[in-house]
Amino acid sequence: MDEQSAICTEPISGADWERTPISVKRLVKGLSERIERLEQQLEELRWENQQFRIENQHLRERLNRNSSNSSQAPSQDGPGDFKAQPKEKSGRARGGQPGHQGHPRKLYPPEQCQQIKEHYPDRCWRCGRTLSGEDPEPQRCQIVELPPLVPIVTEHRFHALGCACCGERTRAFEAEIVNGSGYGERLTALVGLFSGEYRQSHPMVERLLKEVFEVEISVGSINRLRQEMSEAVAEPVLQAQVYLQQQPTVGSDETSFRQGNADGKNPTGTRGWLWVLVTPLVCYFQVLLSRSQAAAKTMLGEAFSGNVISDRYGAYNWLEVQQRQVCWAHLKRDFTQIAERTGVSRVLGKALLEKEKQLFELWYQVRDGTRTRADFIAQVAPLRTQVRALLTEGANYGIGNAEKTPLAKTVRTCRKLLKLEPALWLFVTTEGVEPTNNESERALRPAVLWRHSSLGSQSAAGSLFVGRILTVVTTLRLQRRNVLNYLTEACRAKRQGKPAPSLLPNTLNADRSFPSVA
Repeated sequence: MDEQSAICTEPISGADWERTPISVKRLVKGLSERIERLEQQLEELRWENQQFRIENQHLRERLNRNSSNSSQAPSQDGPGDFKAQPKEKSGRARGGQPGHQGHPRKLYPPEQCQQIKEHYPDRCWRCGRTLSGEDPEPQRCQIVELPPLVPIVTEHRFHALGCACCGERTRAFEAEIVNGSGYGERLTALVGLFSGEYRQSHPMVERLLKEVFEVEISVGSINRLRQEMSEAVAEPVLQAQVYLQQQPTVGSDETSFRQGNADGKNPTGTRGWLWVLVTPLVCYFQVLLSRSQAAAKTMLGEAFSGNVISDRYGAYNWLEVQQRQVCWAHLKRDFTQIAERTGVSRVLGKALLEKEKQLFELWYQVRDGTRTRADFIAQVAPLRTQVRALLTEGANYGIGNAEKTPLAKTVRTCRKLLKLEPALWLFVTTEGVEPTNNESERALRPAVLWRHSSLGSQSAAGSLFVGRILTVVTTLRLQRRNVLNYLTEACRAKRQGKPAPSLLPNTLNADRSFPSVA
């Protein structure tokens, strides 16, 4: 150390300071103040740099968000978000392999054929000799064609006759015909089917009926027939909701569904939500202007005592945690998001993903019947302890709730999952409970496509139609019943003042379990 440095760094004693010239004192005081300002600026820059680093991590996490690490829908993923799983090459040619049992076209039975044309060979293809006789097993080949579709029009003529006694004329009258819609039950059902399951707009239904069936109908009439169809199935749909509220296990989910204010019933423009309840044979849909606990109670009923398979959205927190099964597909996304962060979050996330993988390897064996439920419960017990320990470790990193760093997000996620920890494992011990709510999400997919094409409904009546027709179509498809025939019968029953056919499953199908989830 040189002499100048020594002089600058050693403290000045009281006596020496008194003998120091005033100019030097001023210089020292100015340098001290400047150093203090620079240190303060340096501290501010350090703090600002830390905030930029946190913001940068936060923005990177948002940029990398996709359907595999968040609740974002796959339809919102970017073109680079999808990564195909690598597959080993088998070395075989594409298509059906030798020995593969084919799936030939199904032939109609002869009694359903309008024409049967017999074809006989005239001469032997080898020697040319004339042939005769019968082939007991001829090769069958069918050509299926559609006839020209023309409407069946019934004209009603109401005559007026004069009375020979008083001269007054009396005209025949049937209110159901005169004041009716002017369209039959099957056509009304077809409008409901096109507008509902096939998600056609009013003008598209109008053009389709004209071009395919030669039926000219206005857009206004199409809307009236839709509403008539909605009213015709109102009671069976309500019965379906009551049925679901009494089931031991239901799946539940919700997605946004816009409802306009064309009828003045949504003046504030509140965001609408399409809710769904799912069982193996009955589904129930309803559009509500809320995603709150009150909306969940409207769907399930406040006295619901069964089990609910759902994501960990807070609308279901009014249920006892022992009644809930939190979807492991959503948990996997949470764990993936944690693993994509840096530092201890990455280590924790990878460990949680490994436990999730071990859990589902065991579950697939139970689902396939190669492992007993009792053995599954015994194998899951240590896994549950390990997952709880990992979540506890993440919750105890000592990060304040107000922080917005990626690590703070990890801590909050772990703390929330610990509060719901029993709801992660209901499927292990309870028959009929699946570890995911994939069935509910699958049920919502047609509704999501409907929302994308129509941008929602324009009124409360439109939302009612959406919920009711989705309930009817999805339930009938699960029960393998003909939708058009059902809608026709429901419309006929309404016009005749009779009860509509039920949507509830019969006793032969009542014990059907949830389809397997891959």
